[in-house]
Amino acid sequence: MPSTAPLLVRAALTSRGRRGDSVPDRTLVVEDVRIDRAKLAAYQRLTGYAVDDTVPQPYPWVLAFPVQTALMARPDFPMALPGMVHLENRVTTHRAMDAGDPLTLSVSAGQVRPHRRGRTLDVRLEARVGSELVWECDSVYLSRGRGTHDAPRGDAPRGDGPPRPPVGQPAARWRLPEDLGRSYASVSGDVNPIHLHPLTAKAMGFPRHIAHGMWTCARTLAALGRTSLGPSTSHVWFTKPVFLPSTVELVVDREPARTVAALRSAKTPETTHLVLTLET
Repeated sequence: MPSTAPLLVRAALTSRGRRGDSVPDRTLVVEDVRIDRAKLAAYQRLTGYAVDDTVPQPYPWVLAFPVQTALMARPDFPMALPGMVHLENRVTTHRAMDAGDPLTLSVSAGQVRPHRRGRTLDVRLEARVGSELVWECDSVYLSRGRGTHDAPRGDAPRGDGPPRPPVGQPAARWRLPEDLGRSYASVSGDVNPIHLHPLTAKAMGFPRHIAHGMWTCARTLAALGRTSLGPSTSHVWFTKPVFLPSTVELVVDREPARTVAALRSAKTPETTHLVLTLET
């Protein structure tokens, strides 16, 4: 498994001058990935999951993060990795995963699309046990920059925007501390400077540092119970950044086979940070 920090340094040093409208047709594969139970437990505690051997649905994304970084840090990759923002994530778990399962992880990049605030990139992740596909994920990232005025509106470049967020009384309220980004970076390896400190975030064009989207996704899924640990599909749209520190509220609308959840600002409830659907 590649080491993330040196790759991020390399990506930062080579971020200027990256150009191009397509990504190389390349798939990176890492075989026999073993889950470190101590690291898994730290992740489960920080995101609200029970500490056991059942792998949370977002956790293979964490395992594959160094591989994603290695793909994006290559010299022929057309977009700068530092400051890239996660817009959307769709995950399907085909069966419950156990911490003892040896995984084969694969990562490939897809289309580059125009966006009003820059360009977006599709990234595909897969996890297999032997030849069995047990988990798959499609992510959309935004590389901020000169945008395209007539690009599709909203933060759903593929047109399947989020459902209307639930309203009403919150199911939970969470105070997110100032150091949440650094805490999540320590268990996930995602040390993107936009999450770590106000000064490093300002260097990337943000007024303050922001929570990791994948922490907000994991915390929301954990609050919905154990449904997502088995066969299920979640789709999350990161609609507004969560600046740290903050207080957010979880609102939930449950249907027989589909749950819609959202995180909204406790101070300004009309501000929705995340909308998530979970289907079984």
